[in-house]
Amino acid sequence: MPQRPDINRRILLAARPLGEPTVQDFCLDEAAVPVPAEGQVLLRTLYLSLDPYMRNLMDEAGTRYAPAVPLKQPMVGATVSRVVASRHPGFGVGEVVLASAGWQDYALSDGAGLTPLGGMTQPSLALGGLGMTAFTAYVGLLDIGQPRLGETVVVAAATGAVGSVVGQIARLQGARVVGIAGGAQKCRHAVGQLGFDTCLDHRAPALDERLAAACPDGIDVYFENVGGAVFDAVLPLLNDGARVPVCGVIAHYNDATPPPGPDRLPRMMSTLLQRRIRMQGFIILDHYADRFEAFHRDMARWLAEGRIVLREDRIDGLEHAPAAFVGLLQGRNFGKLVVRVADD
Repeated sequence: MPQRPDINRRILLAARPLGEPTVQDFCLDEAAVPVPAEGQVLLRTLYLSLDPYMRNLMDEAGTRYAPAVPLKQPMVGATVSRVVASRHPGFGVGEVVLASAGWQDYALSDGAGLTPLGGMTQPSLALGGLGMTAFTAYVGLLDIGQPRLGETVVVAAATGAVGSVVGQIARLQGARVVGIAGGAQKCRHAVGQLGFDTCLDHRAPALDERLAAACPDGIDVYFENVGGAVFDAVLPLLNDGARVPVCGVIAHYNDATPPPGPDRLPRMMSTLLQRRIRMQGFIILDHYADRFEAFHRDMARWLAEGRIVLREDRIDGLEHAPAAFVGLLQGRNFGKLVVRVADD
């Protein structure tokens, strides 16, 4: 279903999920294309980023760093957009920008938060490999994880948008990298294409035993973006002084009640205390002012030198965004998940 110049297709939040989202929690709406007022630009969406944090914004409570999406309003999200009409002195028609236009064909902006992308040959990279997800990997691993030569770094969701970059940067730091991913194909990709030392399929039995065998010297850095059974397997293997950057707990985003089984908190707190482990959560929005320039410089160089490999999981058509997002939360994506909204 291609874009039209006279219709603004929008994916609205139709209902707040009870547990795992379904495509029925979204609806496709059509509205008139908005007209920019003085000081505004009209943006046409080219690419839309789909990211796990969006699940939290579907709940009525939202998060401490972003409000909930109102019902019957477009889902939020980062976009690569083209300026198609401008009454703003800072932006001209035809410019391609990084924006937050959300799940829709067209959006208005007063220019705040727009980042010109210039002549970037693959502008969708601004949503992943040169954008938020890779930046999350860079800050979390280097600033909090601080891997050292010869240490063991473990990362879950190892072939996802964040995890795949975490492992490759850790490898550049001289660390031994153990990935955890869902399925044999993803594990083969992590080792064969991304350069991980080994990768374990979390869907296979006895993850805790296999992880212990893969980490005979323990774990020095665990990049936490999953939680759940993976963290349960990691916790006993953390070394004295281990570092655990926490950027997400996707295994729990759909929880409506506490997870079954015994209370894990006392064991975790005791382990953190006795082994002097540093476990630190971070929100990447806090780091753009002082770290993004260094990240962009380093990542652009690593890409140019072929030292970092990026894989983009591209879906065609705005109408397919809900199903793709549900698949993302189920671990179906392979690399950074991007919706190509328009063939530009």
